[in-house]
Amino acid sequence: MRLLFVPLVNLLLLLRALLGLPLRLLGARSRPAFVRFRLSGEPSYREPGRAPRLGLLGSQGRPEPATVTSLERLREDLALLARDPAIKGILLEMGELAVPPAKRDVLVKLLGDFRAAGKRVVAWAVSTDSLGYQVMCSADEVLLSPAGRLELVGYAAEATALSEGLGRLGIQAHFFRRGEYKTAPELFTHPQVSDIQRRTLEAFLDERYGELVDIVARGRRRAPEEVRRWIDVGPYSARRAAAEGLVDGLCDEMDLPKRLGLSTGEDEEGEGEGVESMELYRARLPWPPVRWRRLKRKPRLAVVPVSGMIVTGKGGTGVGPELSGSETVVKALRAAGRDRRSRAVVLYVASSGGSAVASEIILEAVQRVARKKPVIAFVDRVAASGGYMAALGAREIWATPHAIVGSIGVFGGKFDISGLLAKLGVHRTLITRGESAGMFSSSRGFTERERELMEAEMEETYQAFLERVARARGRTKEEIHALAEGRVYSGQRARAAGLVDRTEGGFEEACARAMELAKAPGPFELKTFGGGGRRFSLLRLLLGGGAQTGTYAFCPTAWSLEGFGRGERFE
Repeated sequence: MRLLFVPLVNLLLLLRALLGLPLRLLGARSRPAFVRFRLSGEPSYREPGRAPRLGLLGSQGRPEPATVTSLERLREDLALLARDPAIKGILLEMGELAVPPAKRDVLVKLLGDFRAAGKRVVAWAVSTDSLGYQVMCSADEVLLSPAGRLELVGYAAEATALSEGLGRLGIQAHFFRRGEYKTAPELFTHPQVSDIQRRTLEAFLDERYGELVDIVARGRRRAPEEVRRWIDVGPYSARRAAAEGLVDGLCDEMDLPKRLGLSTGEDEEGEGEGVESMELYRARLPWPPVRWRRLKRKPRLAVVPVSGMIVTGKGGTGVGPELSGSETVVKALRAAGRDRRSRAVVLYVASSGGSAVASEIILEAVQRVARKKPVIAFVDRVAASGGYMAALGAREIWATPHAIVGSIGVFGGKFDISGLLAKLGVHRTLITRGESAGMFSSSRGFTERERELMEAEMEETYQAFLERVARARGRTKEEIHALAEGRVYSGQRARAAGLVDRTEGGFEEACARAMELAKAPGPFELKTFGGGGRRFSLLRLLLGGGAQTGTYAFCPTAWSLEGFGRGERFE
């Protein structure tokens, strides 16, 4: 059937191209010198509809014509423009960017490669922050609107401790943990932020701040000392940024064509003559690229996302996105394993942990698939605690340099709200049959015997976690324990510690590696299995009866890193 269908489709594509040729030949005479791109939000790795969204799309609905919707499409567009001698360069209009460092690095490389082909890149924004400015610094010329701002102020982190406030309400937090660095329950148990949390945050801030200085220094050709001074005296009005040399000039949007050396006329789309969107550029090519249908289908790569809090069941009881139920993920893994066209699997992990039981169930499912076909785990945001456990079943773990990895440790416990109930005049009587039947009741604390049981369960769960990591990483439990106890690593530090295998590649490279292991190199297509979790909070989990032992996050509610991209702000 495909032998008949594909030639027919290709014939129709050819006829459409031929019918439109006269109009395109007329339009080719007025092809632009510059092509405009709008970069904002969070473009996906691959084009929506042809690849997994992975929760990484920045907007809903039909985007504006010039909007960058995926890194894949931007790569294709820039390669096409680089081969056209009539094209002088691109105008990159920056909006509010919200990408993790991994995607920022891809954007910087794509712009660098385009410039290396002899083309010009002009970046313009009304206002931008440290993240957007790093991308803009990879351009030949950086421009701001005269009314704009440059929020170059570095990075900040905030950690929260709620114990004293909860105590005033009559709520006592009773938690047990294994791992000195397993700081998740400190949000509820400590009156002040601990030194360990402070040192953890400072380590991440030092890495990100150093990279910010390096990228800006290279892009603006300034000494690191001067860039640090720039950061210390920010933020900037547009005029002050120009006076300091952070940008090359100020320009209103309507004056951009003139700045590019083009006609100052404007069309109905607000684009000056000689600068237009990629969509219009393609429409004026005599022979635009055509996606011919192939007689033989490309091999397929399956992508299974594990995003957000990991919980047992289907994971459909929360509110909003970002929750992975073990039942849903396992079903997706089984489907990916059974799919004959899928030669390999990429497990996209973006989870800071969750239930120990659910994480182990997912790990076992990953291991079952890995016995049939290659599995690569890819992390560009966070794979901590249960999220890291899930990744252990893959043949290789890939993490980008500034992903968050580790938090090998466990904690569990409950809240005692008897004080709050007394203040409210609420009287609750606990009636049990069995000495430990009321162990997780929120109307009282733990008895001494129950504390001993919890301590024993914590130890047992932690030792099992160590064993799984040691077996997967080819190390001893003692070696892993020295790296564990809840310690959190950046991707590059995790690579040095032997907790991940690669940090020098991004999503596309990880996918290519999976297909290489499957002995199917070359072009491939992607298909997502599963995904579509819902939002959940650690506080809701703990207050809602999830008081049993768990490999929970190192704490998405305990501290946040400002300015690191939407996907990495934990709050």
